[in-house]
Amino acid sequence: MIKKPKLSFWQIWNMSFGFLGIQFGFALQNANASRILQTLGADVHELSWFWLVAPITGMIIQPIIGYFSDKTWTRLGRRRPYFLIGAVMTSIALILMPNAPSLAGIISPMLIGGGLLMIMDASINISMEPFRALVADKLPEEQHTLGFSMQTLLIGIGAVVGSWLPYILGNFFGISVEAENGMIPQNVIYSFYIGAAVLISAIIWTVTSTKEYPPEFYAEKETEDKPESTKFKIPKVMWQLLIVQFFSWFALFLMWVYTTSAIAQNFYGTVDSNSPEFQEAGNWVGILFGIYNGVSAIIALSLPLIAQKFGRKKTHSIALLVGGISLLSFYLFSDPTYLIIPMIGIGFAWGSILAMPYAIVANSIPQKSMGMFMGIFNMSITIPQIVSGVFAGLIVRYFFNDNTIYAIYLAGAFMILGAVSVMFINENKK
Repeated sequence: MIKKPKLSFWQIWNMSFGFLGIQFGFALQNANASRILQTLGADVHELSWFWLVAPITGMIIQPIIGYFSDKTWTRLGRRRPYFLIGAVMTSIALILMPNAPSLAGIISPMLIGGGLLMIMDASINISMEPFRALVADKLPEEQHTLGFSMQTLLIGIGAVVGSWLPYILGNFFGISVEAENGMIPQNVIYSFYIGAAVLISAIIWTVTSTKEYPPEFYAEKETEDKPESTKFKIPKVMWQLLIVQFFSWFALFLMWVYTTSAIAQNFYGTVDSNSPEFQEAGNWVGILFGIYNGVSAIIALSLPLIAQKFGRKKTHSIALLVGGISLLSFYLFSDPTYLIIPMIGIGFAWGSILAMPYAIVANSIPQKSMGMFMGIFNMSITIPQIVSGVFAGLIVRYFFNDNTIYAIYLAGAFMILGAVSVMFINENKK
């Protein structure tokens, strides 16, 4: 029987390194998209609608890319061509997005910004989905947790630098942080330029340092390991994870969309997106987001050991519980500096969210169709974000009286529900 060889730490590092660049760009988007859109004129009630672009494009793109990457074979392999295509497209969008006001003619800058957000998300998804499949392609089952945790480590590193970069450029290099005449601050613009360069460089590193197994390997392995039925069937554990993923990603979407406005309103005393206080709040949110991503990177390397001792289910449940309590704890603080404390707990949850569900489900997926199934599984990420995006603005307006801090509390409650639902999963073990 064919068995995949175990890979060394550095082989796994190289094959996952492109994720550092992807997350660098993704972190810039997460920490700054709401600020950019509000600077361009978006109302706080409309923010969740703009953010719907990300999960909708992901839901459409990921299964398609997964299916075709399963069927593709070129000199670069079957996953790596998609890394490169996505990287080039994302880099272009990163360069153009903060320049939306300068590109405006007949169309409003806000619509241009929303369109570029859509292109950026589609491009990121083209690169990101095959990276998940590559780990399951190359690693034996006993290294799945390590592989996805390595991705989490590199995601954390990329996200920390990406999230902090506007603050660093503005406070340590003297680049302007002022939003003048509806323009995006220079520190944000330069951050996006740097993000484009880092993203494409990291992807090229993975493409040139990692080889893929030829198609014959998977065909022979499927025949010898466990012959596949011609009937398409989604594994039971994937269905069970849908509930967990729904609560987790509903909460994350609320956090990403409303943290800037919540902190600006409740800690800096402003709702004016063009005020210096609002821009200061936006820069501080970048620092906070960098902290939770940094914690996730530190946690990532310990996750395989924790999961080995307590099991993947318990590990993920505890992480989500800590994250939920941390979001609720925003209520306890009046000084934004102390929000560093809950961000540590959120980082623990984020590290687990990026690794554990994939490690749980990977062993149940047919090897030959890994890309397609991973793309389908990623719909458990996009659908809750779409639901959150559709209803979040209405909830903020009619239930929270436009005070977005309550959206953060709601996110905490949903993450705790996710922690409870993990325990109902029947994990597939060899």
